[in-house]
Amino acid sequence: MEFDGYDWDASNSEKCQKHGLSITAIESVFDRAVLVLPDRDHVSGERRFRAIGTTSDGHKAFIVFTTRGHRGTRLIRPISARHMHQKEVAHYEKAYPNV
Repeated sequence: MEFDGYDWDASNSEKCQKHGLSITAIESVFDRAVLVLPDRDHVSGERRFRAIGTTSDGHKAFIVFTTRGHRGTRLIRPISARHMHQKEVAHYEKAYPNV
């Protein structure tokens, strides 16, 4: 997925960090191999995605995000983020061994 940066404000930065992931850690997930899937559970008009990947310090993370356009750029707007539970990590590593 190609993008030009991130769309952060007080609302989404506070919500995303409440589960122990810093903004830097969240952004680092997108700097390496990441699994991105559509968020089919969300039914509003805004298209959302789920990202599963590894932070720069090696922790597995789960991030829900959308994309926004701003002056010809495409930005990732994180909506929520958290560390993955051990059961989720095991399932993810089994299903996607090369990611």
